[in-house]
Amino acid sequence: MATYLITGAAGFIGSRVADLLMQEGHRVVGVDDLSGQYDVNLKRFRLKSLCKSASFIFREINMENISALKSLFEHESIQAVLNLAARTGVRQSLKDPFSYVNANIIGTLNLLEIMVWNKVNKMVLASTSSLYAGQEKPFTEGFSSNRPISPYAASKKGAEAMAYSYHHFYGLDVTVLRYFTVFGPYGRPDMSIFRFVKAIDQGVPIELYGDGTQSRDFIYIDDVARATTAALRKVGYEIINIGSGKNPTSLNTIIKWIENRLRKRAIINRNFFHKADLMTTCADISKASKLLNWKPEVLLVDGLNKTVDWHIENREWLVNVCCEEPK
Repeated sequence: MATYLITGAAGFIGSRVADLLMQEGHRVVGVDDLSGQYDVNLKRFRLKSLCKSASFIFREINMENISALKSLFEHESIQAVLNLAARTGVRQSLKDPFSYVNANIIGTLNLLEIMVWNKVNKMVLASTSSLYAGQEKPFTEGFSSNRPISPYAASKKGAEAMAYSYHHFYGLDVTVLRYFTVFGPYGRPDMSIFRFVKAIDQGVPIELYGDGTQSRDFIYIDDVARATTAALRKVGYEIINIGSGKNPTSLNTIIKWIENRLRKRAIINRNFFHKADLMTTCADISKASKLLNWKPEVLLVDGLNKTVDWHIENREWLVNVCCEEPK
């Protein structure tokens, strides 16, 4: 039984990865600052489920607090770090870029320093497909990522670069996972599928940026969690795409599928396409298959059905979850 540190443990991906590692017989030390970037009630709901297990320990710590992190490592025998904590969201990063640098770059630096001090050699680092802005499809890991078009993407590039420098000088083993558009039950309420399902079900308008023809490489949360645990293996330093590996799906198509599942019509408020957004994302996942022996198992339509069914089963408390997206 290994002990793993998961930062962002109350988050969408972090909570599912923690659950999967405990199912595999491991012990998880979860860290999260329970920030209010989106409705904290959803984070507390995920956390409540994790805390039922004797294999899970939670500490409320901000990643910028290096003293608290140092103390944690001194009291826990940690074998590897899964750094899934982050400030996320393209449009929000334009409003408060400083918090993105602090959380995503400084927070990662703090962890890397403490790992060196405590001789913890393995990090899995969450990154983003937003770094592929302006590239041809499908996106491969060898493409240039030196022109990020949002502070969010820039902060993730900074975290990747910082991790590489610690690999180069100290020999840390780092797997960087560039996640594409993750969705599923208990998802982030500011993400499109969560917002669309909730709005259509309640009969309130969807705020749609652009004409809906923009498309995304959607990947189901359980597949992402499996990829993340597989990334704990030794690789040296590698950047790996985690997406569906299939053609991207337009937001208009997603809305139509949700309408059919709920048997309700969407009301759409159309806004201008934001210049910090990508028109399309599409992952080449051949590297993930080769290095992690991983491939997605959940089809998009099956994942959508599971997500809508979960919403229906939980709509009584989800009605109070705020999913307003900052403009």
